Amino acid sequence: MTRQIIPSSEFASLFLQARPLIDVRAPIEFTKGAFPSAINLPLMKDSEREKVGTCYKQQGQESAIKLGHALVSGTVKEQRIAAWRKAIEANPSSYLYCFRGGLRSQLSQQWIKEAGFDIPYIQGGYKALRTFLIQILESSAALNSMLILSGRTGSGKTDFLQLRDEAVDLEQLANHRGSSFGKNLDPQPSQINFENQLAIAVLQHQTKHHRHLLLEDESFLIGRSALPKAFYNSMQHADIVLLEEDDEQRLQRLLFDYVDNKLASFVSRLGDEAGLKAFGDYLNASLNGIKKRLGGKFLQELLDSVARALAHQISQNDTSLHLDWISQLLTRYYDPMYDYQLSQKQQRVLFKGDHASMHAWLDELRK
Repeated sequence: MTRQIIPSSEFASLFLQARPLIDVRAPIEFTKGAFPSAINLPLMKDSEREKVGTCYKQQGQESAIKLGHALVSGTVKEQRIAAWRKAIEANPSSYLYCFRGGLRSQLSQQWIKEAGFDIPYIQGGYKALRTFLIQILESSAALNSMLILSGRTGSGKTDFLQLRDEAVDLEQLANHRGSSFGKNLDPQPSQINFENQLAIAVLQHQTKHHRHLLLEDESFLIGRSALPKAFYNSMQHADIVLLEEDDEQRLQRLLFDYVDNKLASFVSRLGDEAGLKAFGDYLNASLNGIKKRLGGKFLQELLDSVARALAHQISQNDTSLHLDWISQLLTRYYDPMYDYQLSQKQQRVLFKGDHASMHAWLDELRK
């Protein structure tokens, strides 16, 4: 017989296995925060939940439960059960949860069982799972095992991290490349979802028993995703390794990241004409996003250079003129800012080198 309740002692394996989860909370709750392997098949829709909540406040629990049964009955009830059945047939090993593992979980489980399926619900519900993940992040921050990969803009830190088993890619989790030009076409996750995904990535890292957790040198905000404070503070005190790259390679990498790859994404999503316009708007918006730091005169120089590069790109089908403004942005903005920031933390630097020597050094460190 299937167990009725999943205890907190199994939360780690639940996340490590990416166990399919059925979230029976209302859509508004799910949107604020959930888990990567969860789908939202609510017991009550937002309006139904609101009515039950109002009834609970005014008339108490018994009246609220009666109203809930009245709202979710007949055809509505059949539709909810049918959706659960379909999900369970696709993933028979699913668990379900509501907010606290209370009445919604128990009632959903009962109806599912009456429909011929027997699946457990999670003890403590979403709140308990969320608390578990927060504790993972807090304990990770306290371990002092972080190693920070730093380097000038365009040095290939993200590409490097993707080749390292001891790394967690914060920018990938935040769906943002971290700079003014880092915004992607798809939206960033909610803050709670970002934290949940980060905690799961850290949990996965812990099972590999690496000496260090390798992370890219990031600001507190990655786009609009904020790193948990304790986690970020630990990063600010961790040892640093500096990835070095020659200027020409950096320029070519940024030409691909900022221009060629980004343009291809816009065109793929929107079509040639609309994609090109959106790409131009993206470049201008990215520069305007740092206008206070650039200053009005330098900003206008860059915007003019972008306009020339776009015109050349359209007439000649050649993106190379974008190297002009990228080069100016590096030498007059990004590099001086990086050099200043590095001067404040030189005492934390353990090693510096190119991609090959950095891989070799880290491999030796793992022995």
